[in-house]
Amino acid sequence: MDVTSRFKHPERVIRGTMSDSDGETIGDLPPSAKLVFKVLEYQGPMTQKGIVEESMLSARTVRYALERLEEISIVEEDVYFADARQNLYEIADEELDAEADEAERAAADD
Repeated sequence: MDVTSRFKHPERVIRGTMSDSDGETIGDLPPSAKLVFKVLEYQGPMTQKGIVEESMLSARTVRYALERLEEISIVEEDVYFADARQNLYEIADEELDAEADEAERAAADD
């Protein structure tokens, strides 16, 4: 069995890129990304360090989750003016909140 056959999109694994989202929604993301989204939804804009503290996930996991959320344009990254070494992350748009609520309701129905 080929290693890449386990993946939904093996061509992405080979190239190592995930530039387009192929219509992914928040419901398609891993639980860590959903948790990071919820933290941002409840707490508002936060730095990665703040998300790590609030979510109790590792820094690496939060970085990956933010990367996935940014890929599907749910989270935006901005400069954190209080400390330019960090970035500020926030939910990109109110419409995405509605999409997340739909996904949450669909998951609860299952």
